Amino acid sequence: MQIAIDTRTVDKDHLIRICTGRIACTIATHLIKFIQSRLRSILVWRIRQWSDAHIFRARARLDVPTYQLSSVQRQLDDITPTFYMAPVVWRTIEMLSGCVRAATQATAQVVVLVQTLGGQKDGYLLAGLTMSSQTMQWLSRVGLISARAQAWAATTTDRDYLKLRGWKRVVEEVVHRQEVVAGNLGEYAISEYEKASQRIGDSDSAFEEWQIFGKVNDRFSLWALLQYPLRELPQMFFTLRAMQYPASMPVSLASLQMVQEATNTFAYNMFELMHSTQSFATQIGEVRKMYEVASVPNKVQDGTVPFPEDTAQIRSGVALEFRNVSFKYPSTEKYALHNVSFSILPGQLCVIVGANGSGKSTVLKLIVRLHDPDEGQILLGGHDIRTLRLRDLRQAISVLFQDYTHFPLSIRDNIAIGDPSAAGDDEHVRRAARLGGAEAFIEKLPDGIDTYLDRPVKDLYAGLPEGTTTLFGRKVDYGALRIAGGMKATDSSTLSGGQLQRLAVARSFMRSVVPEDAKVGLLLFDEPSAALDPVAEHDLFNRLRELRGSKTMLFSSHRFGNLTRHADLLLYMNDSAVVEAGTHEELLKKDGGYANIWKLQAQAFL
Repeated sequence: MQIAIDTRTVDKDHLIRICTGRIACTIATHLIKFIQSRLRSILVWRIRQWSDAHIFRARARLDVPTYQLSSVQRQLDDITPTFYMAPVVWRTIEMLSGCVRAATQATAQVVVLVQTLGGQKDGYLLAGLTMSSQTMQWLSRVGLISARAQAWAATTTDRDYLKLRGWKRVVEEVVHRQEVVAGNLGEYAISEYEKASQRIGDSDSAFEEWQIFGKVNDRFSLWALLQYPLRELPQMFFTLRAMQYPASMPVSLASLQMVQEATNTFAYNMFELMHSTQSFATQIGEVRKMYEVASVPNKVQDGTVPFPEDTAQIRSGVALEFRNVSFKYPSTEKYALHNVSFSILPGQLCVIVGANGSGKSTVLKLIVRLHDPDEGQILLGGHDIRTLRLRDLRQAISVLFQDYTHFPLSIRDNIAIGDPSAAGDDEHVRRAARLGGAEAFIEKLPDGIDTYLDRPVKDLYAGLPEGTTTLFGRKVDYGALRIAGGMKATDSSTLSGGQLQRLAVARSFMRSVVPEDAKVGLLLFDEPSAALDPVAEHDLFNRLRELRGSKTMLFSSHRFGNLTRHADLLLYMNDSAVVEAGTHEELLKKDGGYANIWKLQAQAFL
């Protein structure tokens, strides 16, 4: 246009090439943006997959006292993205690339503006007005256009995805930590998570992520492609009119479009550059946290001595001894155990009795090194347990805690993780369920042994027609509509406390008696009958005595009864100390604390 005005001649071939080039560039820009959007989704999901696996490994390796530290929890929370937030690694990549792109484009636009405005009357004023207009436009953009409300529902039936999300919750939630550590489940959890992740591949994305990226990016519209060259028609028309009547057109208008376009682009790049640099240090700090969390040192240090020396011998039981053991839980001043000493011979049945809070559960937790004592020694098979390799120590012990949990996995997996080495054998899993007394009610569940008590992936839906009572075979809970403004499905099967406890017992049996050559020499049971009725409790005790064989067993309870009569050693605890030790008959003859409580409980049945 400038040449046409100056020379009053038009190079038609050159004009056609310019117009063709502009149309080609706009189409190419749209295609590139479409490809970029598709690739972004794939990259975000793959980086999230890598990030989730990295965070998963970092969580799975932590012991109980380290995991409970508020500083560690904050560090883990800082690097764990929510469903609507891209992983910190991707956000950092976007920030850095955005800085480079904005800086490069801003520099180029400065050069263009200086060259363009140098010979134009009021050019700098025009650029300033355009910059002001662009600035006001950006500041006024504070809202988002929301999509029209629709009725929709979503669920998942992919077993690998359910298992993936279930294991992720297992290592994230503090409530499962002691069972993950005591059961040597860290490496198994990582293996199961990574195998499920590999099978899922690029499909590993939460429903919310798919809503944000997938629905839009999967659509390619011809009308969207055509709108870009159509935007150029006004400028082309303006150019043709200028060629027809060049004398009537002011020279300053010839570069108006170039000035406005260059100024608008420069303003956009400056805003993006300022926004990116503001969070640069914070973003780099988050990336550093992500790598540092993988090397947080555990408070419970690993030993170096392998255990046992003779695998066959450990199946005949293992000796256990406490020597003047004292322990306080972190951030407390009161002793949970104070100067506790006792000795259990290989193959003996020892029952610890006493009131709640007397220290019974703490004894079991120290044996599997969820914590280390502040004073004294604990010996297993004559070795200080601090010198033994943690994996070997916990492999030789089967433990059922009073505050057991059920993992957000299928019932089959909840039982199988009792012994990861035999988890793939369905016959062993079903036998453990039968021995634990859980087989009968499992068969009555909707999906049998594959039933999820707590689905790790919730069903999502909104705008359901009035009167809908079931969704995906599960009852719809309309109570959430009044509470949170949305609806959700109650997608968990409900079991009684006794049934849940039988599942926990079955998990313990999976390690200790299934298969028969289980490499376990010490069985620890912490109040395993607390939720059972008297008949089920009697049946459990008989089964425990029969199935333990010659293994050493330590059993804690605040209820005296059939098991205490058969104990080789009774330890009566009170106020964090062992105050009486002996057999049932010996403690009755002493007429001390144990005898008094025995008589009180016996009176209820006289």
